[in-house]
Amino acid sequence: MATPSERTLTVAPTADPTRVRASDGAVLSAPEGWALLPPGDAGLTRRVKAAGPTWTVIERRGNKNFSRGVWAPAAHIDTARGALEAERATPAYARRLASDAKRRDAAQGEYVRAFEEEVLGFLRFAPTWAEQGRALASAVTAHATPVGSGTVARTQRIPVEQRAESAVIAWMRHQTTAYDSMKIARVKGERRAVRRELAEIARRVLDAHRRDVAHAASGCSLCGALTA
Repeated sequence: MATPSERTLTVAPTADPTRVRASDGAVLSAPEGWALLPPGDAGLTRRVKAAGPTWTVIERRGNKNFSRGVWAPAAHIDTARGALEAERATPAYARRLASDAKRRDAAQGEYVRAFEEEVLGFLRFAPTWAEQGRALASAVTAHATPVGSGTVARTQRIPVEQRAESAVIAWMRHQTTAYDSMKIARVKGERRAVRRELAEIARRVLDAHRRDVAHAASGCSLCGALTA
């Protein structure tokens, strides 16, 4: 039977940085000659994992997993790092980086434009409120689409039209209500209930702008937020 140092494992951290907990609950000490490769360099991590047995340290908090690094033979880490540093020093690698960045920027720009159109499609403001609709779509898009923002607009799990709707509701929750300063009881489901209630209020405000009827901007939470 293979020893832990001969197996590739996914483990959890412990209070002792040199020890980890296996999936069966066993506490393991880092094998002699192994080192912890910190997270952050995906290319280096891939090469180290490909070189042989590793222990990937994953910490679970709530519903999310966080990488805490990879234990592996120190020699494998050093070899992979040296090879990668040499490759990254070449002109060809620099050209590839520039090409990749250009492609990502183009894709991001296209997504931003498409997302703003989806937001406008969801809003469907009447001609009287067309200017406010464009301003709201621009504000929501600017907040929701940056890479790494972690907003609903960046998820691929739901259709883009649903992302647009959720992003508008989220923006309005923070910009047109007192949600950020509310004292919400630490009771299961309470925050979700508050969000549902505020979402209904937001939808009524949006509906008021889908009718071609003027109203006093001073009494409208959305108009006030857009001119603030």
